[in-house]
Amino acid sequence: MSGFEFAFVYVGWILAGSSPGPATLSIAGTSMNHGRKAGLVFALGILAGSASLGLAAASGMSAVMLANAWVFEVLRYLGAAYLLFLALKALRSATRPNSEMLARGYGGSAASIFSRGLLIHLTNPKAILTWGSIYALVLPAGASAIDVFQMFGILFAGSIVIFLGYAVMFSSPGIVRGYRRMRRGFDLLFAAFFGAASLKLLTVRLE
Repeated sequence: MSGFEFAFVYVGWILAGSSPGPATLSIAGTSMNHGRKAGLVFALGILAGSASLGLAAASGMSAVMLANAWVFEVLRYLGAAYLLFLALKALRSATRPNSEMLARGYGGSAASIFSRGLLIHLTNPKAILTWGSIYALVLPAGASAIDVFQMFGILFAGSIVIFLGYAVMFSSPGIVRGYRRMRRGFDLLFAAFFGAASLKLLTVRLE
C-alpha cells in the first residue's frame, strides 16, 4: 500500500471513529452533564476497551472469533441488548420536558465512569473485527509482529485524539448551551442511532 493509499484509509478510520456512535455520544453526554473530568475519565474507559480489542486483534483473536462463531454470537447479543437499552433510555429522556441528557450522561466515582466506558467497547464484537479488517487492509501479507503492533500504535493515536477531543469539546460552555436549547431533538437522535446500531449488530453476519 502506497503512502497516499494509507493516508486515504487513515482519514477514513478517523472519520469513522469520530462519527456519532455509542462511544462518541456517551462521551458527549457525560462531558455535558458531569463536566470535563468525568468526560475524560469516560473517554479513557473507551480507549482502554479499544486498546484491548485492537491488541487482541493484533494477536489473532479476530481470526479465533471467525473460526468460533459462538463467541461472536454471545458478544453480539450482549452488545445489541445493551445498545437497545441505551436507545430506550434516550427515548424516555426525550419525553421528559425538563430532563437533562440522562440517557447519555454517566456520573459517580471515577472507577464507575471508567468501567461504563470500558463496557461499551468490550460488548461490541464488531469492534475487534474492525481492527482485524484494518490490519488486513493496510498491512502486506506476511507482515511481522512488529509491523502489526506499530500499525496498532498509529491507529490508536487517532482514537486518542478523537475520544479525548470529544470530552474537551462537549464540556465547553458554548457547546453545552447549544445542546440544552435542542435537548429533545438530540435525545431523539440518540435513540434512533442506538436503536439502529442495535439492529445492525443483530443482523450482522460473519463473512
